[in-house]
Amino acid sequence: MNASPLSLTLTAPAKLNLMLRILGRRDDGYHELQTVFQLLDFGDTLNFQATRDGRIHLHCPNVDVAPEQNLIYRAAQLLRQHCGRMNLGASIAVDKALPSGGGIGGGSSDAATTLLGLNHLWDCKLDIDSLAELGRQLGADVPVFVRGHSAFAEGVGERLTPVTIAPRWYLILKPACHVSTAALFSDPRLTRDSAAITLAALRDRRLNTHWLDEYAGNDFQPLVEDLYPEVGRARAWLAQYAKAYLTGTGACVFTGFESEAAALNVFAERPAGWEGFVARGADESIAHRQLAKFAANV
Repeated sequence: MNASPLSLTLTAPAKLNLMLRILGRRDDGYHELQTVFQLLDFGDTLNFQATRDGRIHLHCPNVDVAPEQNLIYRAAQLLRQHCGRMNLGASIAVDKALPSGGGIGGGSSDAATTLLGLNHLWDCKLDIDSLAELGRQLGADVPVFVRGHSAFAEGVGERLTPVTIAPRWYLILKPACHVSTAALFSDPRLTRDSAAITLAALRDRRLNTHWLDEYAGNDFQPLVEDLYPEVGRARAWLAQYAKAYLTGTGACVFTGFESEAAALNVFAERPAGWEGFVARGADESIAHRQLAKFAANV
């Protein structure tokens, strides 16, 4: 990591939804849900260079989105406007490691990491609650990455309770398809009446393997596999080795292993054409750990 106060490199971590239940649709059209976010020690790499030209320069190759529509750019602009720092700027270079449209939080994590990084470089002095509120304006999954801890989430994903999750190594696969989140939420076949889990069921906010085996699952999974058969094939292939699930509303499927070696052995056997990676689950965000180390060295 560069120790210069004008430069900072952070990893925007991926996440998995170890459990995702849809409880119902609200009057405003949004859905009430419950989910468990597991952060991973793997993600995109973002390098931030503070400038004084009043502009946001974004270099994000191989991403087919106009810079002004990218969540990274929008996060930087939102932070500048909120803090009244329009005279400041930044050059942001992104090394994408996470597949897009996978349901592993790539865009949301990039946005959250931008808020964290530029809050530090621009000396905005916003606390985590304020940053999380800004993140909520960018997307429902952004606050969990801002707060930087694996969590049990309720509401539309904004009510977060930090949890400790039994350590595992995860194998994530993404077949060659892109899932439309909007299409899933509007589909009449989507399950919208799952039973809620009480906080007491979290067993003192500690989720062991027994808890995960009991509650794991994703209400979107049957619909996604019907609309996108490639996802079903990928999950069925993984299920040969261990219980496998869909994460979020994307195309990625995953399973957990007790060791990195076991996960890598299965990953090496995957069919051609499937993207993926192996990563360790982490209760604390790698971006938060990096930022703490950076701040201690400045």
